[in-house]
Amino acid sequence: MPKFAANLSTMFTDRPFLERCAAARRAGFEAVECQFPYEAEAADIKAELAAHGLSMLLINTPPGDFAAGERGLAGLPGREAEFRDALDRALAYADALDCPQIHVMAGMRPQGTSREACWATYKANLAIAGKAVAAAGRQALIEPINTRDIPDYLLNTPAEGAALVEELGLPAVRLQFDFYHAQIMAGDLAKSFERHLPVIAHVQIAGVPERGEPDVGEIHYPYLFELLDRLGYGGWVGCEYFPAGRTENGLGWALRYGIAPAVTHMATGGERV
Repeated sequence: MPKFAANLSTMFTDRPFLERCAAARRAGFEAVECQFPYEAEAADIKAELAAHGLSMLLINTPPGDFAAGERGLAGLPGREAEFRDALDRALAYADALDCPQIHVMAGMRPQGTSREACWATYKANLAIAGKAVAAAGRQALIEPINTRDIPDYLLNTPAEGAALVEELGLPAVRLQFDFYHAQIMAGDLAKSFERHLPVIAHVQIAGVPERGEPDVGEIHYPYLFELLDRLGYGGWVGCEYFPAGRTENGLGWALRYGIAPAVTHMATGGERV
């Protein structure tokens, strides 16, 4: 049976960030992930994780100027020093939280900059990241993101990501397979996942097309969850979706997998990344 982790950046967002660990544990989750934990002190997050018996599985590198639309720095020519600072900050948080995986965000191609230049910068920075995370005993992940949600994002399909992982040849750089993004860009989810499994280290889910609960939309996740088991995938499945209402009210899909939500009232919230 797959192991599910709550994403604290998209779920339980009707309460302050530091209160979401308690909410996730009450709902039955034993692990969490987070896009950007940097709004809180690492020590405070660590205390919440410990208080509620949770593990932090994944964080992203700082995205740059999020309010201005930036979604990563690794592929931006001329900003290599900023990328290294962002990587160092992510490594510091990962160390404090004992978080094993860091998603190294590629970023969006700046206007007037060629894709080739961005791609060369991306590969060079990933080589740096791969060595740095390996030295820290952690793992760097790259995630293909669909161009409907984030136009001009540099990495878009699982095939492209898998090829890059293989080209780099660094054991500490692996693929993050998000079924939501993969469905929008390429489809053929079962065969795509099976084909790229040797380089996949983490999985994420959401319904398509609205990025809501996984039991709403065009993807039949029960089949895919059985596939993960059948293929021997031993990692976690991150729930990076935006609930239609209060998170607990939309967890009916997870009952068969041991997630037992405590339902109280309806609310909405969340910021898309």
